[in-house]
Amino acid sequence: MNVMESYKYWTESPIFDEATKAELKALEGNEDEIFDRFYKELEFGTGGLRGVIGAGSNRMNVYTVGKASQGLANYIKKQGAQEKGVAIAYDSRRMSPEFADTAACVFAANGIKAYIFDSLRPTPELSFALRELGCTAGVVVTASHNPPEYNGYKVYWEDGAQITAPKDHEIISEVNAITDYADIQKVSAEEAKASGLYEVIGAEIDDRYMEALKKLVLHPEAIKEMASSLKIVYTPLHGTGNVPVRRVLKELGFENVLVVPEQELPDGNFPTVSYPNPEDKKAFALALKLAAETDADLVLATDPDADRLGVYAKDTKTGEYMVFTGNMSGMLICEYQLEQKKALGRMPKNGALVTTIVSSNMAQAVAKEYDVDFIETLTGFKFIGEQIKFFEQSGSNEYLFGFEESYGCLVGTHARDKDAVVAVMALCEAAAYYKTQGITLWDKMIQIYEKYGYYREDQVSKTFKGADGAKKMQEMMDAYRQDTPKQVGAYRVLKFRDYKNDVIVDMATGEKTTTGLPKSNVLYFDLEDDAWFCVRPSGTEPKIKFYAGVKGTGIEDSVEKLNALLDTVRD
Repeated sequence: MNVMESYKYWTESPIFDEATKAELKALEGNEDEIFDRFYKELEFGTGGLRGVIGAGSNRMNVYTVGKASQGLANYIKKQGAQEKGVAIAYDSRRMSPEFADTAACVFAANGIKAYIFDSLRPTPELSFALRELGCTAGVVVTASHNPPEYNGYKVYWEDGAQITAPKDHEIISEVNAITDYADIQKVSAEEAKASGLYEVIGAEIDDRYMEALKKLVLHPEAIKEMASSLKIVYTPLHGTGNVPVRRVLKELGFENVLVVPEQELPDGNFPTVSYPNPEDKKAFALALKLAAETDADLVLATDPDADRLGVYAKDTKTGEYMVFTGNMSGMLICEYQLEQKKALGRMPKNGALVTTIVSSNMAQAVAKEYDVDFIETLTGFKFIGEQIKFFEQSGSNEYLFGFEESYGCLVGTHARDKDAVVAVMALCEAAAYYKTQGITLWDKMIQIYEKYGYYREDQVSKTFKGADGAKKMQEMMDAYRQDTPKQVGAYRVLKFRDYKNDVIVDMATGEKTTTGLPKSNVLYFDLEDDAWFCVRPSGTEPKIKFYAGVKGTGIEDSVEKLNALLDTVRD
């Protein structure tokens, strides 16, 4: 069907409810909006669905969610795994409860039991829950930190991580095979419950999740000593973090936790922030105001589904609150975990630190310092979660810590995705421990820089609009491949990694080796002086992303070097 045929089908077919039809009929004459809603099907990609909420084939609604769920159900049945069931969680966004219920009712209609949370929960708790319940798969209804008009649908497999190859492409094929919405099987929630295929879960899983987190504490005595004096300001940014974050901190004994009142309660409209992302400094405005009023030690923010954490901490010398990048907070937690496990005699002989190729090179220096294996993956925390599965299957390593530059990390193996709840817990424990030594988290960060070097990283994007945007992006990637630069700004190129063609080229000798990672349209340049840059097309937007990192002699020096490198690679 063309756009107008599809539009007419949605406004007339008995498959679609009257509210959907009314929303679409109100668009009559608005050709641009009709085109945008119907020029394609909302794409189910390697991470699931994500799109603007509304009626139409290119929107997030109960029908596109139903189609995704039917495709996943078909795949589960072909795997012979329908007896294990599917766990479902959802966040605070608009329509999240309805989309979660739709998914549960589709699974039930296909003879697959759905375990659905009674109210909103963080994404990492879904990862934990599906393994606790022995499910074959999991679904989280969330659009993470996207603007309010978005929602999404993320799929997890039985190991607790988001789907990776080959399952991701196999599931995509099953979803794409559904060309008629009439093929979506669905029963009511009442029918599903009566058949025993719709089970509401909640408090018991919460309790188990909390116990799993608290077992990861290394210095309970430091928390006890600083419980009343350490001041913590926290904001859930209207998302799912409020209850679990406050609960775990309270149960560990922290007494001085202040939650930003204007951002405490769930609200899918995110009324106090234009962009509910802890990577955005503007999202911290109210939290920093409260911190200044209360003389807090640290300021924390989690995104709507509580898998990302943003951090500010006080500089003892100036009294200012200093911002941490995702690399900085990741390396601070990492150093605390490895340093203290070594001191306590709890370091395994085969420990591993896992990160992504676009994260800080400091991680490699830390791994060398503590004599643990350093493992890099492609961009995306699902690949870090996948490594934990590989460790368990082979016995090759014991997972110690994993992080990525985009404000996500995981302490422990209770989940297989980034977990901002455990990150808050770990940072607050570290803050308490360092406070016993008379220093703040920022003071410790400076010590880490002095120990390993002043590493600094950032990313920029270049947007390619219009129908020929994808072509221009591919031409840029091809140009890098065909005419590989030998010099980038002030730096010589030492090695060139082409992950699409699975090759690493030594620029001095011409020697070629393999990357050892799955194929992906990513180019990486190892530069001299521990600098680097990486370029890849975005998987969800018409953008080329440039990542870069340097190592300087101080904060100002590293910032200057980084800015100069970024100016070079994006020109």
